[in-house]
Amino acid sequence: MDLDEFNRLPADEARSLLRPCLDVDRWIEAVVAARPFADLDSALAAAHNDAAPLTTDEIDAAMAHHPRIGEKAKGDGAEAEHSSREQAGLGTLDDDVQARLAAGNAAYEERFDRVFLIRAAGRTPTEILAELERRMTNTEAEENTEVGKQLIEIAALRLEGILA
Repeated sequence: MDLDEFNRLPADEARSLLRPCLDVDRWIEAVVAARPFADLDSALAAAHNDAAPLTTDEIDAAMAHHPRIGEKAKGDGAEAEHSSREQAGLGTLDDDVQARLAAGNAAYEERFDRVFLIRAAGRTPTEILAELERRMTNTEAEENTEVGKQLIEIAALRLEGILA
């Protein structure tokens, strides 16, 4: 689909297309209402600006669709397809990296009571592990802010993939 097609979609179809990007009604409605977009950059700017900042409730709802980093997404819906594509750049993880990610994920979940979320696209496993370790020192409020930013980055990347 290209931007012109997206701009012309009926609102309900546009909402359905956006939901797997970021399952936050406020964001979906804002992006749909901002159409038509003149270019991809303005669509991506809306994706960033219309979401920020996400509330704790919005983050919690959106997180329900994200698998652990380094694990395959469950199901065969659009969210799982997006996640698989985003994590594909990690390649096949060697046993040491896989073990460190599993241990880091478990420690993160114990500390913050949710899966560790990071925009995986464009990052190496080493970068992801370093971010996981750094973020373990965050306060709950700091981490909530970081998770919100990561969700927005992921949403913009997914939208860009749809419109490319």
